[in-house]
Amino acid sequence: MVPTFQNGQYLIIDELSYRLRAPERGEVIVFKYPNDPSQKYIKRMIGMPSETLEIKDGEVFINGKQLNESSYFQNEIITTGNIKITLGENEYFVLGDNRPASSDSRVWGVVPKENIIGRVALRAWPFDAFSAPFYQN
Repeated sequence: MVPTFQNGQYLIIDELSYRLRAPERGEVIVFKYPNDPSQKYIKRMIGMPSETLEIKDGEVFINGKQLNESSYFQNEIITTGNIKITLGENEYFVLGDNRPASSDSRVWGVVPKENIIGRVALRAWPFDAFSAPFYQN
């Protein structure tokens, strides 16, 4: 999740919120990797259940409208790939913040709702990098 997170940083994961509400676009989540649930991944929530997501010409479109990611990216981001998918009732599409090098839903598919552990609430270590939130609601 470079540049948002670096190796060696400690994160506080909120595992309660998603029992009370659905995940929201732009949130950074931790989930069990669909192809090996013993591994945990961290990615940004992009596509929500029942939406049609398309990636083309370096941009992400949700239900035909270009996704504005400026609330969590300082600079323009280019999302590689050529994908069009309609998500199921309990399916989510996630992308890493380091889009050119990220292994994410473009590579291995959607994240089922039951695989989601929680959202990143705080970066707790190192202290000089303490911050939250990592998305705009």
